[in-house]
Amino acid sequence: MNNKDKNFIFGIHAIIEAVQAGKTIDKLFIQKGLHNDAFAELWKLVRMRRINYKHVPLEKINRLTRKNHQGVCAFISPIDLHKIEDIIPQIYEKGEVPLIIVLDRITDVRNFGAIARTAECAGVHTILIPEQNSAALNADAVKTSSGALHKIPICRTWNLKLSLQLIKDSGIQLVSCTEKTNNKLYSADFTKPTAIILGSEEDGISSEYLKISDEKIKIPINGKISSLNVSVAAGVVTYEAIRQRNL
Repeated sequence: MNNKDKNFIFGIHAIIEAVQAGKTIDKLFIQKGLHNDAFAELWKLVRMRRINYKHVPLEKINRLTRKNHQGVCAFISPIDLHKIEDIIPQIYEKGEVPLIIVLDRITDVRNFGAIARTAECAGVHTILIPEQNSAALNADAVKTSSGALHKIPICRTWNLKLSLQLIKDSGIQLVSCTEKTNNKLYSADFTKPTAIILGSEEDGISSEYLKISDEKIKIPINGKISSLNVSVAAGVVTYEAIRQRNL
């Protein structure tokens, strides 16, 4: 079955042209064992631009398109992506106190879209996500966010730990929302420049990010179910930050 997604492209030259035109490639699928002169040019671009790619069997690409794909196909991101090192100075230049959301391995598109919608409504400055193990930046994400993904800057990084260190070095505290603490949500001072870290629903925030966090907080749970959906948790923490800043 042919893929009719308008953000779907295939063929070596078509993908090279898209990259050179400044399009953001969300996912690139490369046939396992593909080697030829034409692909060598694309591969050089992939490495230079650090494009997110995955080697897959030929059958997977054939399922996406029956046309002459030359062993490669890609999905173009429908949203513009930014770099956190560019966004932070812009926040300070406007005289505002940074409020950032960092997502560690949030792979569900609906959760990601819902978090983006809440963040945009609350006035969060940006959302930072890793290049790998993150929700697809596709039309479904945009739809779930009610268009918020076109309004709030989304930053993507190849090395989340380095980006978190850059955030800290910029005078922004890292506040991790985790069950691995006794500190309640309300103990954190969100009037300071803050980056809120939220982790995957399966196993929470990675230990390496918890170690470099300035604060660890948890949302009080009084019922029998031990945790909230991550998009709901994002809303609770974000609006506590907004409440404190509006006092």
